[in-house]
Amino acid sequence: MNVSTRRIFTKVGKPYNIIIVRSLSKETLSQWWCKLTNQKPNRKTFRSDIYGQEPYESNYKSSEKISFPAYCLLSVPICTFLLGTWQVRRLKWKTDLVERLKKRTSHEPFELPENLEDLETKEYYPIRVRGTFLYDKEFMAANRSLIKDGKPSDANFSFGSRSKRGYHIITPFKLADRDLTILVNRGWIPKTLKNSPQRYQSEVEDEQEIVGILRMSERRPSFVPKNRPHHNMWYYRDVYEMAEKADTSPIYLEMSTDNNLNQYPISGQTRVELRNDHLNYLLTWYCLSGATAYMWYWKFIKRIPLTH
Repeated sequence: MNVSTRRIFTKVGKPYNIIIVRSLSKETLSQWWCKLTNQKPNRKTFRSDIYGQEPYESNYKSSEKISFPAYCLLSVPICTFLLGTWQVRRLKWKTDLVERLKKRTSHEPFELPENLEDLETKEYYPIRVRGTFLYDKEFMAANRSLIKDGKPSDANFSFGSRSKRGYHIITPFKLADRDLTILVNRGWIPKTLKNSPQRYQSEVEDEQEIVGILRMSERRPSFVPKNRPHHNMWYYRDVYEMAEKADTSPIYLEMSTDNNLNQYPISGQTRVELRNDHLNYLLTWYCLSGATAYMWYWKFIKRIPLTH
């Protein structure tokens, strides 16, 4: 290999005193280092780019074994691959769950069973009951989104979505065929109708038959404050606390939609669509696994530096 030599002329002291300095190439430095350390030069020459300009050298030994820290780094692509595979299972689980919820909500309505313990396996199933509403005991759950076709209308947050936040009207319902009072979520109203006479126009004093989706209590989400029943502030659905406040049985129905969006409250506030980001997660983990595996291969198997 031809080693280019340059001469640098530097004036020192008088103008006629010239020091000639020979610049050393990478190969010359490598040879000197092997002499000082008594090592045999075992090198490979690689092209720095596709045009073959400025060849550089790798001081990796082809017979060098992969170290323990290198094997530890191999755990990164392995773990990210396992996480991606786990997200595949999560995606299938979430998709099946949404399908099951849709099948349940579209099922033919059941009659309220005599044994109320049977309701534990009937969540999201429609229940048919007959009776009268006790409007004097109703209360409101604040800061609720309007649900349309099983999905929140403000799922994609924007500044204009605040107008779609409102209240759920929860009214005790006295059954006609037995001495039992349950809770019924009659629907959603906007904040502007909280004290407006318009929300009372849909009240029916006579006995009526309704169909509602059975819902159970939900766990308090993280970072969500506890309910304050004495101040009528409900941040999440706790059927037992609501039943205690309204003096009813802990049975909670969400009225099915009547397709009349011009009348308040708007029924059909059962959320069926669940957040499902598992496809994005699995793509992220698999891409990270592939990228780190490629880097590990070229660093420790091909013995080519990632940067030079």
